Amino acid sequence: MSPTKGIVFRLCAVMCFVVMFSLIKATADSVPAGQAVFYRSLFALPIIVAWLFLRAELRNGLKVKSRIGHFWRSLFGTCAMSLNFAALGYLPLPDVTAIGYLAPLLTIVFAALFLKERLRLFRTVTIGIGFLGVLVVIEPRVSLFSPDHMEEVFLIGVALVLTGAVFAALAQIQVRRLVQHEHPAAIAFYFAATSTILSLFTYLFGWVSLSMMQFLCLTASGVIGGIGQICLTLSYRHAQASLVAPFEYASILFALLIGYTVFHEVPSVQMLIGVAIIVAAGLVIIWREAQIGLEHSKATSLKIPPN
Repeated sequence: MSPTKGIVFRLCAVMCFVVMFSLIKATADSVPAGQAVFYRSLFALPIIVAWLFLRAELRNGLKVKSRIGHFWRSLFGTCAMSLNFAALGYLPLPDVTAIGYLAPLLTIVFAALFLKERLRLFRTVTIGIGFLGVLVVIEPRVSLFSPDHMEEVFLIGVALVLTGAVFAALAQIQVRRLVQHEHPAAIAFYFAATSTILSLFTYLFGWVSLSMMQFLCLTASGVIGGIGQICLTLSYRHAQASLVAPFEYASILFALLIGYTVFHEVPSVQMLIGVAIIVAAGLVIIWREAQIGLEHSKATSLKIPPN
C-alpha cells in the first residue's frame, strides 16, 4: 500500500473524467448523447484491454461469475452516462459536476433499500443537506411560475442530471455487489463493452455526420475515459477507499477552471455556496463512514482470542 500513489492516481482519474466531460460538452450542441456514449465506450475498450495485457491479467481479469450482475451494472451505468452527456448540452460543466455529486448520497439511500444497510439519522440529515445544496445551486435561475425559455432549458438540464444521479447510484449498488466476487478490470471492461452495444441502438433515433474535430473530441473522450478508469482502479490498489474518496471532489475545481477558460462559464456566488454545501455533505458522509468502519474493525479485533 502506498497512500501517496493512491491519492495521485485518484487525482489523475478525476482530471481524466473532467477532461472527458469537457470533450463531450464541446460536441454536445450537435452530437446526440447516444452517439457520444458509443464513441466514449468503444475507444475506452482498447485502453482497458492493453492495460490488462501488459499486466498479464487478460485471461483472469475478464472472467465473470455473475453475467446478470454485469448486465444490470452496465445498463444503469449506460443510462447515467447518456443522461449526463445529454445534460451537457443544457447546463454549464460545473453545474453538471456539482449536481452529479448527489449520486454518492443517493447510493446510501438505495443501499438501505436494496442491501438492507441501516439508514441512520446522521446519514438522513446529511443527505437532506446535500439536496439543500442542489436547491441553492438551482434557485437563482428558476422561476416557479411561468419560467421563460432559458429557465426551461436549465430545468431540462437539471432533470437530466438528477435522473442520471439516480441511475449512477443504482449502478454503484451493483458495483458493491460485484466487487465481492468479480475482478475490477472485468467490471470496467464489460461496462464499456455493454454500453458500446447498447448505445448502437440509438442510431435508430438519428446520428449525425461528424466533422474531423468532433470525431477527434469523441475519440479522445474514450481514450481519456479509459485511462481514467485505470487510474481509478490503481488508486484503490494503493490506498484505502476512505483515504482517496474525498479527492473525488477535486473535480469541481477542474470543472470550474475548464468551464471558465474554455467555455466562458462564470459561476455565481450562490452557485459556489451551493457547491460548497453539496461537497461538505459528501465529505461528512465519507468521514462518518470511515469512523464507523474503524469502530467496527476495533470491535471485531477485540472479539478475536489471542493465539
